Amino acid sequence: MRVISGVYRGRTLRSPADRKTRPTSDRLRETLFNVLAPRINDETRFLDLCAGTGAIGIEALSRGSAFVTFVDKSRKACALIEENLDHLHIPEDHTEVICLPAETFASREHVQPWDLVFYDPPYDTNYAPVIFEFGDRAHRLLTDDGMLVVEHHTKNTIPDASGDLRRWRVLRQGETSLSFFERS
Repeated sequence: MRVISGVYRGRTLRSPADRKTRPTSDRLRETLFNVLAPRINDETRFLDLCAGTGAIGIEALSRGSAFVTFVDKSRKACALIEENLDHLHIPEDHTEVICLPAETFASREHVQPWDLVFYDPPYDTNYAPVIFEFGDRAHRLLTDDGMLVVEHHTKNTIPDASGDLRRWRVLRQGETSLSFFERS
């Protein structure tokens, strides 16, 4: 796995030894960041929820995001994210790594909302609780023009709306889809 573009372009990221983590493919990451690129600048706060290897958040940093929060419930995944950040010499004041389940993290109070959130749990996860939290607490989790992107298996049913969130776009690549939500 490698960083596709930006400051860390071409740099290799470490992957987990087991096959439990399903990293987002290079092709899908490129598609995702083609959509997100106009929204990423030196003030962008990015949340990589169910971060796995940290590849999505690291890609966001590489492309100019100011700060990335990485969240994963697995201690091994969090350690791997830290390894990848250290391997690329990414300054610690640009990141934070939090070991919590996505639903628990989303239900907590946060000092600042995020501009962009990428949520990519295992495909057999019930997505509804986290999407509900974001819909119910959108004003605390997302900036006014913030966006939540959910990666899911195309066969998984994802709601078109939840609370203050509305899905405005779905991109499909093979068996994987990206659902884009904005505050309404």
